[in-house]
Amino acid sequence: MHFEIIDEIDEIETFATGRQIRELARLNRIYGKYRWRKRKGFTAIRLKSGEIHHVELHWYEATGMGKKEIKIKRFLNKL
Repeated sequence: MHFEIIDEIDEIETFATGRQIRELARLNRIYGKYRWRKRKGFTAIRLKSGEIHHVELHWYEATGMGKKEIKIKRFLNKL
């Protein structure tokens, strides 16, 4: 990760599950066969440069696995 999450993730929403996830075969191959969900939420992050931004994050999650492959989807504003 090239950023650090410095606040709680708010407004968490699941927007794809199971076969709706395009990367399902890859997730199963890398991490194992679980009930995968693609989720999104909003939080504050600190970039490597030290700048703090409010962003929308996307990640994959499965019960017992936690968050995998967290990525910044969109920068909302600079704090």
